[in-house]
Amino acid sequence: MTTFASGTDTLTRDALTVLQPGFTGTTAPDWLLRRLGEGLASVGLFGRNIAAPDQLAALTAQLRAERDDVLVAIDEEGGDVTRLEVRTGSSFPGNHALGAVDDVALTEAVALELGRRLAACGVNLNWAPSADVNSNPSNPVIGVRSFGADTDLVARHTAAYVTGLQAAGVAACTKHFPGHGDTAVDSHHALPRIDADLSVLQARELAPFRAAIAAGSRAVMSAHILVPALDPDRPATLSRRILTGLLREELGYEGLIVTDGMEMQAIAATYGIERGSVLAIAAGADAICVGGGLADDDTVRRLRDALVAAVRAGDLAEERLADAANRVRALAEWTAAAAATSRSHTNGSNGSNASNGSGARTVTVGASSAGGPAGSDSTADVGLVAARRALTVTRSGAFSPLTEAPYVAALTPVANIAVGDETPWGVAAELARLLPGTETGSFTGEDAGSSALAAAGSRPVVAVVRDEHRHPWMAAALDTLLAARPDSVVVEMGVPQSAPRGALHIATHGAARVCGQAAAEVIAGE
Repeated sequence: MTTFASGTDTLTRDALTVLQPGFTGTTAPDWLLRRLGEGLASVGLFGRNIAAPDQLAALTAQLRAERDDVLVAIDEEGGDVTRLEVRTGSSFPGNHALGAVDDVALTEAVALELGRRLAACGVNLNWAPSADVNSNPSNPVIGVRSFGADTDLVARHTAAYVTGLQAAGVAACTKHFPGHGDTAVDSHHALPRIDADLSVLQARELAPFRAAIAAGSRAVMSAHILVPALDPDRPATLSRRILTGLLREELGYEGLIVTDGMEMQAIAATYGIERGSVLAIAAGADAICVGGGLADDDTVRRLRDALVAAVRAGDLAEERLADAANRVRALAEWTAAAAATSRSHTNGSNGSNASNGSGARTVTVGASSAGGPAGSDSTADVGLVAARRALTVTRSGAFSPLTEAPYVAALTPVANIAVGDETPWGVAAELARLLPGTETGSFTGEDAGSSALAAAGSRPVVAVVRDEHRHPWMAAALDTLLAARPDSVVVEMGVPQSAPRGALHIATHGAARVCGQAAAEVIAGE
């Protein structure tokens, strides 16, 4: 049982309890351990904190030695947004690939195995899945993080993902409420606005969240978006109408409400993180996520002091802060019980898609239906099975698999902050394994096509793109490449909105490492 440091009053402990800060380094700094002793109840992990599974397990054990019921959170969506495998690319395809397969048992199996890997490392809260309906193809921040543009599809896969993840003893945090799919602005940079009317929001944006709530999602993350039909004045994270009126009262949600990162410019540049955090708790949020960009003790101190001062000034009800802190503690209790149940039933009955009495689940995974060998049905291979099944392959004429080493031209856009630029993507590494001598280069801008042709010389060309439809320079580069080399292979690793072209076109529906492996197998005829 955790023993709190003497001299920390209840109000200060509650203010610390509602924070979910990050830190730098691969071991816990002294300031973080000290704050855990004073009442901090959650810690957020990012790619910078993770070097290997054993190191991560040691880190979470270090945190629990200070506070045994600490919530250890991570942003591990699989696919393009990975922290566990930030330096190699994910072993699991992301939501868009799972939506393309549209097999809810497979989605549940992927989430279950991902949850098991998180739990084995001591992580018990995952800021996933994304329940956003990607209704705007120009969305710069959701895209392949969404299961798709069809509301019913997104709803059923969101529920399956929540079920699988939580069966592993890891709490799901369904995001980004009330739905970030119909935006053309990245909330990391500015405040997006969704001008859909209420009937559209009810039928489209909210349906996946209803499904997540019905599936028992233990947490929901708010979005930093302005939705005038719901609240014309405040973004969702700061809106009592949205967090309390809609999510709590209308939808009947009783779990933890977590904010998106408060240092994101949609909040930080308009309200500031201190005032924003006070407004968020007052609106109905229970936990303040911060630490992606601001990851130090000063940030924790500033937010703690802002919450305490707001209570003492009468700007934040002490009862509201206490309620938020109690919801954090309730989730910590659930994760402890769920982890114990999951550990005791890791060898559940084979071949069943149903939960046994303990809540543990075993999910049967179907064989591949596209590209490459069927793959193993074992849980260790479920990510690759899913990636293979997600491929959409379009052949123009008689394409023959490559037998000589190609040149891979990666037409590389700027990565959004959620994805980050640390994680490798593409097919070059996997093709080099299958076709030794494969070379690659990265190209951007108006001269990308001609530069790629010059670099490729006479070798076969494999052009890799990511959201061609959103980047005119990328489409122009493909025009140039295909005009000169119509035998080129095109691999689209974003949302496949543009028409297929090239001698062979492969849509992977995401840029996870396993998606690249699945595409490489098709290109090389494996």
